[in-house]
Amino acid sequence: MSTETTASVSTHILDTSAGRPAEGVAVHLSARQGSHAPWQTLGGSATDADGRCKDLPALPEGTTHVRLDFAVEPYFEESASRTSAFFPEVAVTFAVVPGEHHHVPLLLNPFGYSVYRGS
Repeated sequence: MSTETTASVSTHILDTSAGRPAEGVAVHLSARQGSHAPWQTLGGSATDADGRCKDLPALPEGTTHVRLDFAVEPYFEESASRTSAFFPEVAVTFAVVPGEHHHVPLLLNPFGYSVYRGS
């Protein structure tokens, strides 16, 4: 739940090589208050059958930057294709605005990825 002083974050992953959600990918969330502040690890989750992380930790008040770390190598190694990932992990860092929700989907394949601000 978002308040006027707190931002919120959600994500999901779509495996574009398989045309389906990426289930079981570990996602870790970190935040900081200011561009020169140290990162604070808040916790993590894993994607469900729909490729969504529904239980990421809440952001502390005053958060200005967020980092999502996706551990994608185990997902591809355990997939039906047993493909090696060129990018073993994906780190996405972005600025947040208090009171706004930030949905950041990851479009993933073994040799590339794309992210964007969703709704």
